[in-house]
Amino acid sequence: MSTRGDRHLWAIQLAKHLAALGARLKTIHLITGIQPRQVQSLFFPDARSIPRGRAPDSAEWYHGANLILRTDACIIGAKYKQLRNQGLTAGESLILAYRSYQAATLPPYRISLDRAFNLVSYIDGIWLAREPTLSILTCSACNCEFIAAVGTVTPPGEACLFCKLVERFHVDHRIQASYPVHPVIDMAEHQLGMLALLHKLNPGAEGNTPNE
Repeated sequence: MSTRGDRHLWAIQLAKHLAALGARLKTIHLITGIQPRQVQSLFFPDARSIPRGRAPDSAEWYHGANLILRTDACIIGAKYKQLRNQGLTAGESLILAYRSYQAATLPPYRISLDRAFNLVSYIDGIWLAREPTLSILTCSACNCEFIAAVGTVTPPGEACLFCKLVERFHVDHRIQASYPVHPVIDMAEHQLGMLALLHKLNPGAEGNTPNE
């Protein structure tokens, strides 16, 4: 069993990763349990460097977003759920899923870490949500995983977001610019490397992240 000191050090390291990805103070606090004032003193000594703006307080933004933004969200959500099913904590899964999203797209990233945090909260029913309101479904046509409201039933043969993206790719310059063709990255190796780094920073952690 890890000690209280081990868990605190792990929370600090987790907070460091989140701060580097642009997370707001409240987001870091909810994931790690570290108070916002301490997060600020540790990672944002210059008050001007603190991420600003209002974070989303519901998942409604996803339902009203355009095809490209919803596809980005699905990349994060599907990877997050996959990592959670492999036994990773919510905090680890969020960081690794967001890193995978960054590897699959180009900056400036359309979805911020805080918006990804909002998304996975409603997928898992944690942090911002009391229960799941979003679920991960698998397309019967292309086998891609996509996000839908809990209870959604997709008729056989109905195109998912990724099917629509492929259909429009050759005629939509915005989609071509958003997902440029480049050599495929071995995401499994990338994720294993990130996971090894996270656990190297916390060799005694076997339980859940604080406030998971």
